[in-house]
Order: sequence, then structure tokens, then C-alpha cells
Amino acid sequence: MSELAILIPAAGASRRMQGADKLLMEIDGEPILRRTAAMAKATGAQVIVTLPNSGPMLPARRTALMGLSVRALEIGDYHDGMAASLRAGARAVGPVEGLMVLLPDMPDVTPEDLGKLIAVFAEDPTRPVRATAEDGTEGHPVIFPRRLFQEMSVLTGDRGGRVILDEENVRFCALSGRNAVIDLDTPEDWQAWRDRR
Repeated sequence: MSELAILIPAAGASRRMQGADKLLMEIDGEPILRRTAAMAKATGAQVIVTLPNSGPMLPARRTALMGLSVRALEIGDYHDGMAASLRAGARAVGPVEGLMVLLPDMPDVTPEDLGKLIAVFAEDPTRPVRATAEDGTEGHPVIFPRRLFQEMSVLTGDRGGRVILDEENVRFCALSGRNAVIDLDTPEDWQAWRDRR
């Protein structure tokens, strides 16, 4: 297997949650942030989680990660959105072949999905890999090869890594159902997901 790290960008402000923190919403009694980090850790990869370095969200997110032996990176420029987390992750990651970006608000992504993406990446660690829904709709997680870390380390704006992927020959990896595209940003998203479940 190609040496891989996993970045979980958890520095956002949960602005659309009407005062709640979406990353602390519970699934089977466990905050989704902790659940995602534990799943990432179970792959055997190095796991980096970005957190805001201040503000009301920080203490509870820190607590949610306790005991998981993941590397928490508290970043001061978290107001820059997703780009801030990608910059910090790319600079911190060390000598690995790839960096998977695993969003912490996607409740349907499974350990099997992560394994599938890692296996596809290992076939050609020079190309990015992007998860899609079964119908081909592009989603997450995404794995960036080492040669793109420099570009990631200077990203700006909230388009995340899309601006880099637009220039690349991306390999797509279909996950089952809509696992790769369901993210929960609002109380209504959470309620609809729970109802479906």
C-alpha cells in the first residue's frame, strides 16, 4: 500500500447549524467528528485533524478527539475556510505518497469506502483519486498525490482543492449509493438523514 495520510478538515464554523456544532452531532451516541477520526485511524494511516485555534467550537471538538492518537492542528487562519485546512495539512504531512481529504460531516462514508479509495490510489500514486456516487456525481473523499502538496500549501478561497483538481487527470472511484455526496450542514439535513436511516 502507498504510504498515505488522512486530513480531516474540522476548523469550520458550522455557520448553517443555527448555533449547534454539526461536528458534535451524534450518530449511535458518538460525535460525528470522533466517529470519522476513528474510522480514519483504523486504516493505519497517519491522521491529521485541523481545528480552529480559538472560539466556542474548540474545547468540545478537542474533547471529541481525546484518546484517538490523531494529530490535532489548531490553525489561526481558519476564517479562510477549507483552503486554510488544506494548506495546513499539506505543510504538516511529512514524507507520504498521498493525502486523503476526508470531510467530517459525511455520515455514510464507510471503512470499506476508504479501503477502496486507498487501493485505487495505490495502483497509480501519481494521480488524484476522487470518490463519486454510484451515478457518477463527484464527491468526497479525495486523495491528492505528493506532487500536488506544494500547490495545496498555497491555496486560497473556499473552493477547497477543486481548483487543483480541475487541471488534473483525476481517477474516479464509485462508492455505493450516495455515500460520496451526502453531507450534513444544517439541522434540516440532519433530520432528513435520521428519518431516512
